[in-house]
Amino acid sequence: MVTLTERAATEVSALLEKQQKTDHALRVWISGGGCSGFQYGMALDNEPDTDDKAFESHGVKVLVDPMSFQYLDGAEIDFVDTLMGGGFKVNNPNAASTCGCGHSFQTADGAGEGSDCRSCSSAQY
Repeated sequence: MVTLTERAATEVSALLEKQQKTDHALRVWISGGGCSGFQYGMALDNEPDTDDKAFESHGVKVLVDPMSFQYLDGAEIDFVDTLMGGGFKVNNPNAASTCGCGHSFQTADGAGEGSDCRSCSSAQY
């Protein structure tokens, strides 16, 4: 299951209202990339696939494709404020390590082995 914190659900709901897409769900996925090997993606979607995992968290529909679900099961999406602005943060129990930016991760079995961290905005040169 993939859940949202109350704060994240509030932000997604506000975005759905603002974009007049209240019939949409939050699609969450992972793809290859980033300095740790996997990176997170999110979008608003109103066309679920028949094999999608579908959840509801604090009134927000969440969709995850089967491949991504194996790496996201148990994850919680939060919304955090930082000095650079606000954004979504994925708290993923399947991530054995993450990059300094928090947008990329690797699993304990080495899946998602990434490249040199110079691709990350948090790298120090």
